[in-house]
Amino acid sequence: MKRHSIFLIVSLFLLVSCINKTTGTISDNWKTELNQQLPILGHRNWILIVDKAFPVQNSEGIITINTGEKLLPVLKYTLNKLNQSTHVKPNIFIDKELGFITSTQVSDIKQYRDSMKFALTNFNVGTLKHDSVFLKIDEAAKLFRIIVLKTEEVIPYSSVYIQLDCRYWDTKMQQELEMTMKKFEE
Repeated sequence: MKRHSIFLIVSLFLLVSCINKTTGTISDNWKTELNQQLPILGHRNWILIVDKAFPVQNSEGIITINTGEKLLPVLKYTLNKLNQSTHVKPNIFIDKELGFITSTQVSDIKQYRDSMKFALTNFNVGTLKHDSVFLKIDEAAKLFRIIVLKTEEVIPYSSVYIQLDCRYWDTKMQQELEMTMKKFEE
């Protein structure tokens, strides 16, 4: 009887552990996973913070993490972590379609867009048509890791796509280096 009780307790513990890990709703495991991934990510990697309906892609280069949270808190946490990073900085894109949704279609869209704009105040933000995102991610995933932070957000076209870039080297510096190298090649 004692052996049966121990087996039952261990089995219950393992079941609860699996539920926590797969749902991501009981603890902050997503933050731990992001914090572990961030130091090894570099320029050309992506972090996607996506709405609930965003599809899971069938690619080895894409890691999907269920956050169990709304999109804006996940975005703010992620941007804060990226701001603390010494090696990467974010290039941010949002769906172009988000700007065209009306309050008739989504009653609190203005409030959401205002909150999103406030969260992204200190960043340059570009727009992409939603379908083009899949092409970019598919191409990038062939060579680079993509982290998808899936949220509980149910506002259409609310996802945020972050392409990582090198914090300590920019396009201008690269162009100068290439010009210098070219002088020595001639």
